[in-house]
Parts: sequence; structure tokens; C-alpha cells
Amino acid sequence: MQTDTTAPAPSDCPDPESFAPRRGRPRSEAAEQAIFAAVEQLMEDGASLADLSIERIAAAAGVGKATIYRRWPNKEALLVDVVARLEAPEPVLCGGSVREDLVGMIEYMRQRGLAKRSRWMLKAALGQMHSWPELRNAYQERVIKPRRELARDIVRRGVAEGVLRADLDLELLVEVLMGPILVRTVLWDEAPLDDPGLAEQMVDAVLRGVGVSPSGGESH
Repeated sequence: MQTDTTAPAPSDCPDPESFAPRRGRPRSEAAEQAIFAAVEQLMEDGASLADLSIERIAAAAGVGKATIYRRWPNKEALLVDVVARLEAPEPVLCGGSVREDLVGMIEYMRQRGLAKRSRWMLKAALGQMHSWPELRNAYQERVIKPRRELARDIVRRGVAEGVLRADLDLELLVEVLMGPILVRTVLWDEAPLDDPGLAEQMVDAVLRGVGVSPSGGESH
């Protein structure tokens, strides 16, 4: 299969920080940073996510409860933002080749897996979500669903451009491409993630095929 290997020029890619969310006026950012820092400090001190209340967070941040509620409708929305901040930065895909965008998406997931292993607060927070349905659902809706849709968009473009097979179910294609990195980051916690070329290896293995022809010869 002919793969699309044209990479975008580095200058075409925006700075990832330019995609960081901004709320309100610039002078409000100091209050937000204080709120985020307060939650992280409370977690470092041993508080679980369920232990945190708006009152406790506001007191630790040195702000009023109204300051928090102007930015987040409830505690779950705030904690989703806190957990998202602890993870690797969101992937910035430049819209170059399908291959490059797939590599970028999987590299983001590799970095997220490394962050989960190295930052105990992130690992603890993600683990606690399983016993807190409201927070887990908010996190799925706000963070996980957009990432999945981003992967679907790349695959749809790959099908439209003839890079990926059009006779396969879209969800199956997404799972085939994203499955290997999810196995290493979710199912096999000790699987190696240190290789910076891992994302390219995974994408190219799928695009080029890992099987042989039915006659036993290598595929071309």
C-alpha cells in the first residue's frame, strides 16, 4: 500500500501553548493558577478527590467561593481541569500528512502514559475516578471524547485520501491504529514506553501491514 509520508514543515506547527484554554480577563489568570495550585497541594498532602470541597479549595487558594464558581459550574468541572493539567499537553496536529497526524496522536498517548507512570498524583486521580461516576462521566465527556473524535477525524481523512482502506468499519480502523499504544499505556503498565520512535514504528507497522500474502511470500 502506498503510504502518505509527506511531513509538514516544523514552522507550520503552532506552539502547543497557543492552544491552552483561557478564561476571563488576563488578570484572572493569577486566581486560576492559585486555585489549581491549591488543589494539587491538597492532593500532595493526602486529600483524595472526594475529600475536596469548594470551600476547602477556596480557603487553600486564598480566594472566595464565588471566584471558583465564576470559572467552573461545580467541583467536578474544576477537578476535570486539574486532572487534565496533570497530563501531557494536548496533541497539536498540523494537518499535514495522515501518517504524520497519526504519529502525532500516538506520540501524545505515549507521553500521557509516561506522565501517568511518573506523576503519582495523576495516577491517583485517574484511579479515583472509577469510584466517582459523576467525575468519571465529566472527564469522559470533556477530555476523552474529544480525543477519540480527533482520532476518528484523522482516520476519516486517511480513508478519503486513499491512505487507509475504505472497505473497513471506521471504528475498527481507529481501534487497529490506536490499540497498540492503549495496550502499553492502559493494559500493560510495565510495557516499555521510553523509545521516542515508538509512535512511528506503530503507525508504519499498520500502514505497511504486519502479515504475509496467503501464498506465504512477503507482502509488497
